[in-house]
Amino acid sequence: MSDLPHCPTCNSEYTYQDGEMYVCPECAHEWPQVAAAKSEEDEAIIKDSNGNILSDGDSVTVIKDLKVKGSSSVVKVGTKVKNIRLVDGDHDIDCKIEGIGAMKLKSGFVKKI
Repeated sequence: MSDLPHCPTCNSEYTYQDGEMYVCPECAHEWPQVAAAKSEEDEAIIKDSNGNILSDGDSVTVIKDLKVKGSSSVVKVGTKVKNIRLVDGDHDIDCKIEGIGAMKLKSGFVKKI
C-alpha cells in the first residue's frame, strides 16, 4: 500500500510522485511535497509543565514568579489565567492577566487547571 497523500482536490488515492511534486492522475492536480509536510506540522501540540496538552480557551496557573519585562511588577506563583490563546513562537500563550494586562507566556511556566 502506498503511503503517498490523497489528492487535496478530488481525494483520489492514486497519486504519484514526480520529482519534488505530487501528481493526481484523475484530476491532474499538482502540489509540492513541502506543502504536504507543512500541513502535518501546523497542528503543533503545546504542553504545559506537567505534560498536559493545552488548547485555546483553557485556564492555567503560573508555577513560578515571572518578572514583567519593562515594568517593576511581577506575576506571582499561583496566578490564575483564564481563556488562553495558543500562538506560534517562543512564547506560545497569549493571555490577559488581571492587574497587569495582555501578556505572552511560555507554556513551560504554567500548569493546566
